Amino acid sequence: MSKDQTVILGAVAYDPKVVTIWDGFRAYFTDHGLDFDYVLFSNYERQVQALFDGLITVAWNSPLAWLQCEGVAAAAGRKVRALCMRDTDRDLASLIVVRAQDPIAAPADLKGRRVAVGADDSPQATLIPLGLLADHGLSAGRDFELIRFNLLPGKHGDHIGGEREAVRALLSRQADAACILESNLALFERDGTCPPGALRTLTRTPIYDHCNFTVLAEQAETAAVKRFSELLLTMSYDDPRVRPLLDMEGLTQWMAGRTSGYGPLRAAVQRFGTVDRFVSRLTAPAAE
Repeated sequence: MSKDQTVILGAVAYDPKVVTIWDGFRAYFTDHGLDFDYVLFSNYERQVQALFDGLITVAWNSPLAWLQCEGVAAAAGRKVRALCMRDTDRDLASLIVVRAQDPIAAPADLKGRRVAVGADDSPQATLIPLGLLADHGLSAGRDFELIRFNLLPGKHGDHIGGEREAVRALLSRQADAACILESNLALFERDGTCPPGALRTLTRTPIYDHCNFTVLAEQAETAAVKRFSELLLTMSYDDPRVRPLLDMEGLTQWMAGRTSGYGPLRAAVQRFGTVDRFVSRLTAPAAE
C-alpha cells in the first residue's frame, strides 16, 4: 500500500490512557477500510518536527503546537490546515481564582501578591491567563510573584497536574490566586482537590479553542486524509464501540477544524515569545 493511502497519526503520551484510546481508534479505522497507525511522542515539539519531516501524516496538536506548526510552515513557505477537532475544543475559557473569603476584588488587587500557574507551556493555565493580566498592566516578576508548577514540560499542560498543584498552593495560602481551565474548577471540586465553594472566580479570560488535528496542506486532499476526516466526522457517540473511547478523549462529537479561536493564545505567545524561540530553533540552518 502506498504512503498516500496510509494515515500515520502523531499523538503526545500525556497519560497512559492515550495507548488505549488510539489502539481503539486504530481498530475502528481499520475496520472501516482505512490503513491507519499511530506514533506516540513524549513532547509536542518533537511531534511538530516529525510532521514537517514527513514521519507522520497528521498531528493531534495542542493549541500551542498548532501555532508552532503555523510558524514553521510560514518560515518554510508552506501551509498547514486544522483538519478536525473535538466539540469540547471550542469556546473554552480560563479562570483566575482566589479563595472565596479573601478581599481580592479585581485583577489590580493582585499587585504585590502571589499568582500560581501550571506548566510554562500550558496555554490554559499559564500563557493565556498571564496574557490577560498583562492586558490589565500586571507583569510577572514586576507586579506580582509568579509561583510556577512546571510539571511535564513539552506536554503543553494536557495532563493538568500543574493546575492541580496551583490550586493546592492557593488553598494552603502559598499563593493568593491560581490560573486554571474553567472546566477544571468543577473537576477539582468533584475529585476532592478543592472543597466545593472554597474558591471563587476573580476574572475569566476571553474564549478560545484548544486542540486540533493538524495536517500539511499538501496532504489534506489525499484520499487517505479525506477518509480519516470523514470517519471522524461521522463517528457516533451512540456507537457502543467508540463511546468509551470518546469518553476517554473527552468529547461527544468530532467537528470540522477551525482556526478562528486561537486569538488569545496567539496574542500571549507574541507577547512572551513562546513560538518564536521554537521556530527559530527548528528552522535554523544545519551546522556544516
